[in-house]
Amino acid sequence: MSTSKESILPVKTSEFLRCYQHTAALKGAIELDLFTAIDEGNETVLSLADRCQAAQRGVRILCDYLVILELLTKQADRYQLSPEAAIFLSRRSSRYMGSASQFLTSSTLISHFSDVAEVVRTGGPLEGIDGTMSPEHPVWLDFARGMAPVVVPAAGFIADLLEASKGTPWKILDIAAGHGLFGITLAEQNPNAEVVALDWPKVLVVAQENARKAGLAERYQLLPGSAFEVAFGREYDLVLITNFFHHFGQDACVELMHKIHDSLSSGGRAVTLEFVPNEDRVSPPHAASFSLTMLVTTPSGDAYTFRQYQEMFQRAGFSKTQLHPVPGDPHQVLISHKR
Repeated sequence: MSTSKESILPVKTSEFLRCYQHTAALKGAIELDLFTAIDEGNETVLSLADRCQAAQRGVRILCDYLVILELLTKQADRYQLSPEAAIFLSRRSSRYMGSASQFLTSSTLISHFSDVAEVVRTGGPLEGIDGTMSPEHPVWLDFARGMAPVVVPAAGFIADLLEASKGTPWKILDIAAGHGLFGITLAEQNPNAEVVALDWPKVLVVAQENARKAGLAERYQLLPGSAFEVAFGREYDLVLITNFFHHFGQDACVELMHKIHDSLSSGGRAVTLEFVPNEDRVSPPHAASFSLTMLVTTPSGDAYTFRQYQEMFQRAGFSKTQLHPVPGDPHQVLISHKR
């Protein structure tokens, strides 16, 4: 049976036009530490207002809104956390990721989306707004400080995939290390691994802090600067390139991968973590939609398909590249082998 145009309602249109309100509500709740407060047993508006130092009217309306978003539940006058909120939004949880809002909702990042029509017209970031790839861009400090909890599953998956616990002596280069968690996780599981972390100087301060907290200071070295300009050194067993290639055009990716190839020892491996859309470029949703983020924040970046990565890495001299989906995560891992 055909559906008449008159019977179609603007459900998605209306929802998408006000999605910014969902983001703002969640960010506000994180800043108030509302989820932790509920997890502590403050389940009424009165107790939550006292714990969060906020107005009762404001707490009631925000909590009800979060119920609508299915981050809270409500029975009578009491609020409780949804299973997802309990795991990821309460500071009492070991998997708390509220800190990610520092990066994902930063005014710097959001400003790039302020005029998508103009971005599409020009094919790159808005005039007057620095693309995120400018040297020492402050957004990467927000990334390093906020995003580490988000990548814990992927970092653990890579460590298992590479069989880090076997203790094989490794010299590791971690390109665009950020928070440093990928290299740190490998070194935690492999006592014979040494890590060289490459990133902008201010960002490396965060990685070094995290390495010290993990007790890895003696096996963790810093290499400040641009991955395209700094000399890597030689004889690495592993080179990590996590969430980095998508910022650049294909020729630049080949250039960097060729440099990585030269830095690896015989039989060495390059380990890439990326959002990899299918060939249709519209699925899976998270990976495919990431292309828009690259459009508004970089001059030539994109979310590349596996075929495109295979071709680029082959041009750079790698003999083969294998794809490994990260369970329960939108990322995929690509392992490239040096001839």
